[in-house]
Amino acid sequence: MMEGLTIGQLAKQARVNRETVRYYERRRLLRRPLRSIAGYRVFSSEAVQRLRFIRHAKLLGFSLEEIRELLALRVRSIDTCGRVRDRTQSKIADIGRKIEALEQIKRALTELAAACSHRRKTEECPILDCLEDCGDLR
Repeated sequence: MMEGLTIGQLAKQARVNRETVRYYERRRLLRRPLRSIAGYRVFSSEAVQRLRFIRHAKLLGFSLEEIRELLALRVRSIDTCGRVRDRTQSKIADIGRKIEALEQIKRALTELAAACSHRRKTEECPILDCLEDCGDLR
């Protein structure tokens, strides 16, 4: 048998499940592994590092396409850090926009919950009414 990791060993070391390994392989975020004589995938220890990188980047909110770009930037070059910083600052701005959108949603839901607590027993639920025909909540 060849030296290396099975898909189960790789998944366990990288703290992901096997389907995640297969998915990233299909998406070409992981290099296609060698195969043993019996046809089993045999992954290198570099695959563990790569999977951990992907998992950590996902936890920080990077999309798979952004992660693909970051992986490409891992190649040593003079301006790599600057390019990664630019992408990170872009991600920070994106997260700021998402936070603003979530704050708007929170305000709208707070108003709806308050309206619901002021309704009389014979009235319809203002939350359900609004979900049906409020349109733009902003």
